[in-house]
Amino acid sequence: MRNKFLVLIFLTLLCILCYMFTFNSNLNEYILTQRGITVLAVIIVGICIAVSTVIFQSITNNKILTPSIIGLDSLYIFVQTLLIFVLGSMHLSVYNEKLNFLLCLVCMVIFSIFFYKILFKGGRSLYFILLLGFIFGTFFSSLSLFFEALIDPDEFMIVQGRMFASFNNVHFEILSLATLLVFVVFIYIYFKFKYLDILALGKDISINLGLDYDNLVKSFIIVIAILTSISTALVGPISFLGLLVANISYELFKTYKHNVLLLASSLISIITLLGGTYIVSKVFAFNTTISVVINFIGGIYFIYLVLKGNRL
Repeated sequence: MRNKFLVLIFLTLLCILCYMFTFNSNLNEYILTQRGITVLAVIIVGICIAVSTVIFQSITNNKILTPSIIGLDSLYIFVQTLLIFVLGSMHLSVYNEKLNFLLCLVCMVIFSIFFYKILFKGGRSLYFILLLGFIFGTFFSSLSLFFEALIDPDEFMIVQGRMFASFNNVHFEILSLATLLVFVVFIYIYFKFKYLDILALGKDISINLGLDYDNLVKSFIIVIAILTSISTALVGPISFLGLLVANISYELFKTYKHNVLLLASSLISIITLLGGTYIVSKVFAFNTTISVVINFIGGIYFIYLVLKGNRL
């Protein structure tokens, strides 16, 4: 296990160094600064998606579910479209990146809490959860398409630019705020971390072992909602990244211990994002986005898991 971690750490550092010091022969202070911001954004987003997915799968006791299944990505696009349709592209909440980030974050957290309360009410089945998530996602996507057809074509370009994940337009102020929020959330996770291994055993066993299951699940739900919302509001939607990196960590590390799984999935997530950035730049010459590449691979893997019926 130690050797696997050393390999992951080495690959992570190698990806960071390759991204920082390649792609351009004329490296100057400005380019290095921008790449440093991008690398920090990749680390924050990678950790948020990996940690939220592993915790979510432990609570739901299933490997094929991710927080994005409830339609947070579609909600993010809907919020952006609605803001431009109602207020216009020149409104403060649209062009002010900091205010836009906070607004999207609040909307997604509120919706996540509302959805999760429905999710864990009355012992819902897996198929009901999937169906409800797809319904919400389709609903928000349909509303987005409706408003996109009504807005000005020039303003639609702004919406289109936010439909796909991008690490190139992350502002340092937004990144600083996101880092602060993630730091606060991880402090809370640190004090509740010891309960995760027991929660993964299921509701009945957790209650028999003396845990306050309902309150613990609700607290972790809020944590998952905040982390998922931060990553989506920061760079845009990346639907299948969590599914991909979490299941790869399960395959590499055959363990139930969350201190191993969370660290491994975070490292794999960072490697995947930086590797995807390299593929987008070198193979596709920036003619596509990283979210398209990751969602394509992750979608195929999701179908494989569904057909295999591999449940936690």
